[in-house]
Amino acid sequence: MNPELLLSRSDLDFLLFDWLQVDTLAQRPRFAGQDRFDYASVLDTYARIASERFATHNKKNDSQEPHFDGESVSVIPEVGVAVRAFSEAGLMSAAFPEEWGGMGLPTVVERAGMAWIMAANVATAGYAFLTIGNANLLMAHGQPEQVAKYVPAMAQGRFFGTMCLSEPQAGSSLADIRTKAVPQSDGRYRLFGNKMWISGGDHEVSENIVHLVLAKIPDANGQLPPGVQGISLFTVPRRLVNEGGSSGERNDVVLAGVNHKMGQRGLVNCLLNFGEGKFRPEGEAGALGEIVGEPGKGLAYMFHMMNEARISVGLTAASLACTGYLHALDYAKTRTQGRTRSQRDPASPPVALIEHADVRRMLLAQKAYASGALALCLYSARLNDDVHSLEGEAARDDAHLLLELLTPITKSWTAQWGLAANDLAIQVHGGYGYTREYNVEQFYRDNRLNPIHEGTFGIQAIDLLGRKTRVHQGRAMQLLSARIAPTVNAAMHVSALQRHAEALEAAWVKLWTVTRQLHALDDAEAQLANAGPYLEAFGHVVAAWLWLDQAIVATRLLAGPDGGDFHRGKLAACDYFFRWEMPKVAAWLAVLDPVERTPLDTPAHWL
Repeated sequence: MNPELLLSRSDLDFLLFDWLQVDTLAQRPRFAGQDRFDYASVLDTYARIASERFATHNKKNDSQEPHFDGESVSVIPEVGVAVRAFSEAGLMSAAFPEEWGGMGLPTVVERAGMAWIMAANVATAGYAFLTIGNANLLMAHGQPEQVAKYVPAMAQGRFFGTMCLSEPQAGSSLADIRTKAVPQSDGRYRLFGNKMWISGGDHEVSENIVHLVLAKIPDANGQLPPGVQGISLFTVPRRLVNEGGSSGERNDVVLAGVNHKMGQRGLVNCLLNFGEGKFRPEGEAGALGEIVGEPGKGLAYMFHMMNEARISVGLTAASLACTGYLHALDYAKTRTQGRTRSQRDPASPPVALIEHADVRRMLLAQKAYASGALALCLYSARLNDDVHSLEGEAARDDAHLLLELLTPITKSWTAQWGLAANDLAIQVHGGYGYTREYNVEQFYRDNRLNPIHEGTFGIQAIDLLGRKTRVHQGRAMQLLSARIAPTVNAAMHVSALQRHAEALEAAWVKLWTVTRQLHALDDAEAQLANAGPYLEAFGHVVAAWLWLDQAIVATRLLAGPDGGDFHRGKLAACDYFFRWEMPKVAAWLAVLDPVERTPLDTPAHWL
């Protein structure tokens, strides 16, 4: 597939180098010796592997989803070929430190590269990004011997990784998990329980699978501790690992069934049973595992992978939105149909779809959502690099707080509006859009999972309003305000952007006022009753800020020798967002000031 139908390299280069100025990261000790040529070369590799190895089996992956015969699950062979090529190119460990076999690249460059892979084949990409997240957690919180046992094998693509949180009876309520970890005399644990919705949970694509499992250690009376404070984290490999690093006997982890999803079908999604006794490692029932870090701190450790996964979900949504937009744009330019209102002669040739104003409206909306979502994901990735590379603890702490604030938005706003972009891509295609012969139908189904993945939209909204905007007396909100203000001030000096700057400033002031009012409410239920519209409004304000920030750069570049239609297109998308999308913010905030109580006050038996 043509890589330019996956992602726009011009847009990616603008976001990385013109807007985020990623090449300046090489001035920091963590990234010393790197330069823009290195980053561009790595992106070339991602694009090549995405188009040659991942995109080529995307539709086959969708139509021939993993099959469970009662004993094992089969996956089409192209999945293994693609992930091996990805690993052999060093991309599995692109952002790993060099001491663990990585290139030590900035996260923002690695995430930009992963956008190519996700746009090409989100299901096969899932095996890779779960493994990367698993390894990153172990490097951050695992004991040195755990890291040595698993991470190099993950970097090589020999071992894959998963995250095992949810259970059939608990869903997202992790306080209610029942999987237990029984201590053994040698310091290991035997795990018993069930885990649901485990992506990449069982297959033969890799030599081994390392499960990161949340479980509770029973007390002396065999009782599990209540709440999330009693949750611990364990590494539980599908096959035990021998002294030399090879995979040994099967662990007591059994595939109980495969879930059949509407999208991302090629990524195995499982119900796993731990400790049912089908396999008895070292002669006993129970899945053997090793604790990560300290007992009772498992959920805090798992949030390292969960937050990374949330940004990855956002990146997935943005990538699918981008490729859907590019497919719709290509179709609109090449498909002829109808005539403009000024061209009424029926004998005249039909015009390309893009000549119709309403089609251009739909394309502008897609561009505003998709490129805006990609910008938000890369901005968050750049913040992650700041957390790990800025000099001074205070600066790193501030970057961390801002990243924490933006994470639920990066995950949920991109998922919500990336899906809207895919919906419009189908609409541009007309009747062809919902047929399987055209890719946009699959993009929509694949993206529909993302508003649910890694915490639903509602859960992220409650997290944003109920916790992230409150921590450290609203310090994160102050940090965000300090970033928005220079953008507003700079745009005030550009005549074409002045009205946008005024609109952004007014929306941000109103949003912060509403935030304070909600925090001050005594009724805890009322505070969070309409958290969903709050996240919608917050996300749109953040997206508007990032669009205005890009528009300042695009205006400057347009006036230079290399300015052209690309920069005009950026400015048009910014105009669209402010004129068509920003008015929605007032409607969302209207049900928050004061709190509109209809959903809260409607009894369940009325519905």
